[in-house]
Amino acid sequence: MKAVFLAAALGLAAQAVAAQEMVRHTTNQGFDDVAFGIENAILDAGLVIDHVSHVGDMLERTRADVGSDKVLFTKADVYSFCSAKVSRSVMEANPMNIVYCPYDIFVAELADTPGEVIVGYRTYPEGPMQEVQAMLEGIAQTALSE
Repeated sequence: MKAVFLAAALGLAAQAVAAQEMVRHTTNQGFDDVAFGIENAILDAGLVIDHVSHVGDMLERTRADVGSDKVLFTKADVYSFCSAKVSRSVMEANPMNIVYCPYDIFVAELADTPGEVIVGYRTYPEGPMQEVQAMLEGIAQTALSE
């Protein structure tokens, strides 16, 4: 019985991951310039960056430890932040929208496409969470236009 439950749960989790899309923008601007633009766009929107995850550094640092020889990124960071105003709005519509907070935007340069920097974020469900998606798109566009 436990095996059936586990298989069903894993199936549902895989469907949820597969269903989640992302928005991505590419640019030929340098990684550091784009990352600086993302930081400034977040701060200029009156938001506070809660955390910067240096995903690319972590994956490179642990590559040999996990038995891999594949370099994934030249650089990759994820910026996590929240907006009191937007979060209150979407959580007043449905308190369970807490699951989406904090919000993340990534900046990455893939090792196999050097010189091309990607800015992206996950998509959100229709309805109130589109307010978050619009905020993230505004931040991305501001950073890319600088």
